[in-house]
Amino acid sequence: MARRVVGRFSPKTGDAGSNQTPDLVISDPPTGPMLRAHLAFALPFPFLIKAFTGTPAGLMTALGAAGFLVAAAWLTREGVKAQAAFDARKIARRPALPRKMIGSALTGLGLALGGLAGAEPPFVLAGFAVLGVALHSAAFGFDPLASKGMTDQDLFQTDRVARAVLEGEALLSSMSDAIARAGDGALQTRVARFCDIARALFRQVENDPGDLAAARKYMSIYLTGARDATVKFSEIFATTRNDKARADYEALLSDLETNFAARTNALLSNSHTDLDIEIQVLRDRLKLERPTP
Repeated sequence: MARRVVGRFSPKTGDAGSNQTPDLVISDPPTGPMLRAHLAFALPFPFLIKAFTGTPAGLMTALGAAGFLVAAAWLTREGVKAQAAFDARKIARRPALPRKMIGSALTGLGLALGGLAGAEPPFVLAGFAVLGVALHSAAFGFDPLASKGMTDQDLFQTDRVARAVLEGEALLSSMSDAIARAGDGALQTRVARFCDIARALFRQVENDPGDLAAARKYMSIYLTGARDATVKFSEIFATTRNDKARADYEALLSDLETNFAARTNALLSNSHTDLDIEIQVLRDRLKLERPTP
């Protein structure tokens, strides 16, 4: 379901003659493939039960089958995430590792090993393997096999953008992990919303690599500061539940959301006259000092 991200610098709808850009609209990734990927982790359990309730001769074979299936489920889940990230971008390189396809092969091997644990004949084992690969491929499809949107693009510039986005995604992931340790669901939701706004900036830079210079500080310096402030806040709040620290951190998140959305809207409208709006305010916020418990 798409959700609208608004802030102080988001344009207001309904203004006559407004030439501002529309609010940022961010779509959630599809939940169907991810749900199926999580359900795939249930497949190894019958083989684990067989391993510890069957004959000693079939123990290692059944454990091997369960191991293959766990690895297949994990690779498939990561492949689904990579596919969602690939689909969300206008310009993207194909995944270096075809995780879903490897997961498909491991599923077939796991089912064949499971059949071997049951002393099935060779043609049945082959049937299990083919069936596993076919069902997995039908459920999850194949990994992207070619890059998209890179025809006539400056490969050096797109590589720079790809590296910047990877660094930014790593910072957002660290920020999400840190706020989870604070044990506050409302703040986790706020951080997730900010991550969506930051990713909208990433997508704009990917769509127009020439915007990287204007957005570089946001994708590296300010995200690093946001990550560090989140780590510091989580360490304090997890033990002290300090209300002032929470209020200061929420104010920081509000400034981050406002400024990242403003920068994205400025890039979308190709307006480079006010790209540094409230930079000093954001810089001061990112210098969040440790509050006194």
